[in-house]
Amino acid sequence: MRISTKGRYGLRALVDLAEHEEGKAIPIRKISERQDISEQYLEQLFATLRKAELVKSVRGAHGGYMLNHEPEDITVAEILTALEGPVVPVDCVVEENFCNYVDRCVMHGLWEEMAEAVNEIIENTTLADLLARALAEKKDERRQKSDVK
Repeated sequence: MRISTKGRYGLRALVDLAEHEEGKAIPIRKISERQDISEQYLEQLFATLRKAELVKSVRGAHGGYMLNHEPEDITVAEILTALEGPVVPVDCVVEENFCNYVDRCVMHGLWEEMAEAVNEIIENTTLADLLARALAEKKDERRQKSDVK
């Protein structure tokens, strides 16, 4: 199971949005600059996230994107599923007729356990949790820089 750039960049962009939103729309350009992700790629990701109703777009001079819910109400599972599809180690976990061997496959139970373990983590981790981690890391970086001086 590998999370692609869609999932990784999407999570980074939403953490950035959650950090800087403060009740107003954030232009993709700003997120692009801060996260070093191309604007075009972010537009594709945000179109998908908007269809999943995780973000909303605001048009006009002060347009951009805003979260459609509070960060504590958006799970990592929702974000990754919107961008990547089901987060599973192998397709037979979610597709019944994927393999003719599934009913006698020794590994199938392991794949299901892996999927359950990963999904337990991502379903119980919110955007607010990731934001708190990001802010703590920034605080540690600033402290380390001031200790060097």
